[in-house]
Amino acid sequence: MELIKMAVEVKNIKFKRKLLLLCLYINKLFGKTENNSVLIKKSGLFKQYGGGYWHSAWIPANPDIISIGENVIVAADVRLYEHDMVSWIFNRNPYYKGPFVKRYYGGITIGNNVMIGARSIIMYNVNIGHDVVIAAGSIVTKDVPDYSVVAGNPARIVGNTKDLLKKRLDYSGEVFNVFDYDSFYEM
Repeated sequence: MELIKMAVEVKNIKFKRKLLLLCLYINKLFGKTENNSVLIKKSGLFKQYGGGYWHSAWIPANPDIISIGENVIVAADVRLYEHDMVSWIFNRNPYYKGPFVKRYYGGITIGNNVMIGARSIIMYNVNIGHDVVIAAGSIVTKDVPDYSVVAGNPARIVGNTKDLLKKRLDYSGEVFNVFDYDSFYEM
């Protein structure tokens, strides 16, 4: 518990990130991942973090350029990459004599009510809308519009969450003569 308190109170960002990673890993070992979201929110490391559920025992290198909305579920082993490392094969090669190669770098924005399936990867410069499902194992390289269900490598739209709600309600035994997605939400 003291370690968790310390991770939230530390001012050095790199050290704070490492302490938070340690706390997340300890939570994972003891099956206490329901507390991860609270720890992440209190840490203040992300540009914005609205909360939800964070199962992953991992934090991106630069969380300060990542915005995550409310009720976002991040399953096990999800990775958010705000940069790539391709430039290193040139810039760190002692035989390369060309100009400096700039690395790709950019923020990630995730809307409200998003579920990111296990072992998915979200790449830099991606915006994910609200009410989105990203299937397990997907690699998201482009923006994802609201109400989308995406899957694959690279991730492609395979459905929408409005139809998914209908399917899940059918599975739950609910019967509707007329299904109106919007009638289930307060505006």
